[in-house]
Amino acid sequence: MQTRRIRIGTRGSELALAQARETRARLMSAHDMPEDAFEIVVISTSGDRIQDRPLSEAGGKGLFTKEIEEALYDGRIDLAVHSSKDMPTVLPDGLELSAFLEREDPRDAFIGKAAARIAELPEGATVGSSSLRRQALIRRMRPDLSVVMYRGNVQTRLRKLEEGVVAGTMLANAGLRRLGLADVITDLMDVDSFPPAPGQGAICIESRIGDSHIRSLLDAINHDETRIALSCERAFLAALDGSCRTPLAGHARIDKTEIHFAGMILTPDGTQAHEIAADGLITDAEIIGRKAGEAVRAKAGPGFFDSWA
Repeated sequence: MQTRRIRIGTRGSELALAQARETRARLMSAHDMPEDAFEIVVISTSGDRIQDRPLSEAGGKGLFTKEIEEALYDGRIDLAVHSSKDMPTVLPDGLELSAFLEREDPRDAFIGKAAARIAELPEGATVGSSSLRRQALIRRMRPDLSVVMYRGNVQTRLRKLEEGVVAGTMLANAGLRRLGLADVITDLMDVDSFPPAPGQGAICIESRIGDSHIRSLLDAINHDETRIALSCERAFLAALDGSCRTPLAGHARIDKTEIHFAGMILTPDGTQAHEIAADGLITDAEIIGRKAGEAVRAKAGPGFFDSWA
């Protein structure tokens, strides 16, 4: 019999809280548990507090997970809910990604004020994004645009857009849908021409290795197809030592027993890009992602990275 509430750790943004509540709802449904069997614990992260400079200059992906993982490691929470695209490829000792919820639409969404689509923006218009990948892909599409760093949570970015700070911005379609804000989207980017970040659209749940009770609860809500796809994408990321400092994209799609992966690395100015595609059996998903990363790195050559790292 459950005697203590299960503590779910999360960041405090509206999107992070929506993801924590979705995880709680799935656990409640899977195990016929009441809402008061859970406690959502909000943890402030370095990534939330740093607003005066790009995260790529402050330390990268781990800034959104470090404090939450410390709470998990110390036993202050029982599980942690993250956006998969925020997760570093190497986890702290003793922690594991125990479950993935079924992936939402991974596409990027454009929200335009001056025009509905990037292609329709006036010459020299300003577009804001905090993602180096999105910045590079926008510059690749429209070298004439002024692409600027654009920090803040979803609501802050949308407010700044309305105030005319930028002519347009980009956010994950999945996040907007989870917040009930899909109506603000003016265009959805095609995954082939504007590929998403590895893990985009998927919620992952982290727990302590060896915590059999929590693991048994999470096993019931794990979506295996999402887990397999992300194992491929994260292996690609790891092979390239990917972080917030690296403009790269990767997306795996599963068709029955086969997996189809497409990846890309870019220079921050978008002028150079190298693409890779790989296919194989889902049982080899991680190997496929790793080999794709190694192949595209070799294709680009060391100078590609040295020129801007």
